[in-house]
Amino acid sequence: MQNELSVSETEEILNRLEERFHDNKNRHEGIEWEGVQSTLRSQPSKLWSVNEMEKTGGEPDIVLVDPEQNKYMFIDCSKETPAGRRSTCYDLEALESRKKNKPSHNAVEMAAAMGVTLLTEQQYRTLQQYGEFDLKTSSWIQTPMAIRERGGALFCDYRYGHTFVYHNGASSYYSARGFRAALTIEV
Repeated sequence: MQNELSVSETEEILNRLEERFHDNKNRHEGIEWEGVQSTLRSQPSKLWSVNEMEKTGGEPDIVLVDPEQNKYMFIDCSKETPAGRRSTCYDLEALESRKKNKPSHNAVEMAAAMGVTLLTEQQYRTLQQYGEFDLKTSSWIQTPMAIRERGGALFCDYRYGHTFVYHNGASSYYSARGFRAALTIEV
């Protein structure tokens, strides 16, 4: 798999990201687009990963910024969990444990192939400060090993004006459950 975009793909994703960036300034106050664009152009593999987030319906945007560590974090900002990443169980172990009706993908491996990670619970809660996300869907999140070793996995959604964290068997999958991704980029 090639982890670099063509010139036309690069311009297309940068244009889309710039438009979203300017339309949602509340997500990244104090950050200038020119600096973001320069950083993305200098890291083609990261830009490729952001493009993968976009291609699967994530509508990535900078949500978390750590100025002390010179890092930007792109997070999926689609209203619902990205359509191209739904119907996934949690990880490869969960996928292999299913005897029948296996989903096509698992969230952890799919994220790794895209060069991104699943959101943590804290990142998911932070995202909810910028809007109401997952009103009809739910998203797998990074699960502590103690829960995963017992066969479970965590997911979140937003209902009744509140962010909920739930558990389910890691091998479960639903048409309305997928995952949101995060990508940290060094400035």
